[in-house]
Amino acid sequence: MTFERENVRRMGGYVPGEQPARANAKLNTNENPFPPCDAVLAALAGIDGEMLRRYPDPTAWGFRTAAARLHGLTPDHIVATNGGDELLRLALTTFLPPGAPLGLAEPGYSLYPVLAAVHDSPLCPVPLDDDWSVPGDIARRWNRAGARLAILVNPHAPSGWLTSVADLAEVARAFRGVLVVDEAYVDFVDPAAGHDTIRLVRECGNVLLLRTMSKGYSLAGLRLGYGIGSPGLVTPMVSKTKDSYNVDVVAQRVGEAALRHQGEAAASWAFVRAERNRMARELTARGFTCAPSQANFLLATMTARRFGTAPRLLRELAAEGIFVRRFDQDRLRDSLRISIGTTAENDALLRALDRLLRA
Repeated sequence: MTFERENVRRMGGYVPGEQPARANAKLNTNENPFPPCDAVLAALAGIDGEMLRRYPDPTAWGFRTAAARLHGLTPDHIVATNGGDELLRLALTTFLPPGAPLGLAEPGYSLYPVLAAVHDSPLCPVPLDDDWSVPGDIARRWNRAGARLAILVNPHAPSGWLTSVADLAEVARAFRGVLVVDEAYVDFVDPAAGHDTIRLVRECGNVLLLRTMSKGYSLAGLRLGYGIGSPGLVTPMVSKTKDSYNVDVVAQRVGEAALRHQGEAAASWAFVRAERNRMARELTARGFTCAPSQANFLLATMTARRFGTAPRLLRELAAEGIFVRRFDQDRLRDSLRISIGTTAENDALLRALDRLLRA
């Protein structure tokens, strides 16, 4: 006998990246290659027993104020969440009526269909163009299917493609529901691109931006994220649908310190951009084709077949303590997603590839 709801019984769960106990190069879960800044560690050390004894601020006002100041908005534009994933779940709970489809672009973050299945919502997936760009008619197709909520990850995962603010604005204005732009990797976008989506929040009342402290701020182990949107989108999540104390006191204090002291984090972003360019050149020289990326990873496709198949290479690298990620789905089966690590980790991957080539 099972007591699961029928839709939960049928669905498959999200499969996270492997967390090996030991690794020579852990390049499979898109973590920042460096630890958080000194101000963050000082804030963590300042947490005492009295803080832990009491409930945290239920609205995370201090953290929301710091985020609002960073983006030139007010705290009423910010909702703090237990990781970016909680914001996704809140968006479905708050804005997607029962039975209405969730609009997606595919391929994308594999958690989106899982959340939709839990919510018992059908999907309206629209394939991305061959270069990973968003089709011009995506909003029309979502509207025609009756979608009331849609999610676009930008920079795209797992390719790293960046959709321009102008193109996002066009989608948002055409879509008749709430558009969540998942910006988990936006900190790694080249500043020369001038990519700033905050104006979408000011201009489009149906845009909700997702930000996470996991990647750019080296706080993946903390579980802290936030949403940026018009007060009309944020208020019902803060006052109605989020858990009563969804962000603990440790995350609030540490996250606020991270936002107020961006310098060291920004240095890690610059390092990742430089290493991303170097690794794209090195992988291309070894027979891979790398999609243009503005994230902290590369999607490396095995077009030359110098290493055999992608599953085989994945196993051979793991045997040498080198962990990367592969997705068993259309358009991705011949590719590996490789996070940008430290110089030593990246070089360890390249040396392992060279040894496999010689063998």
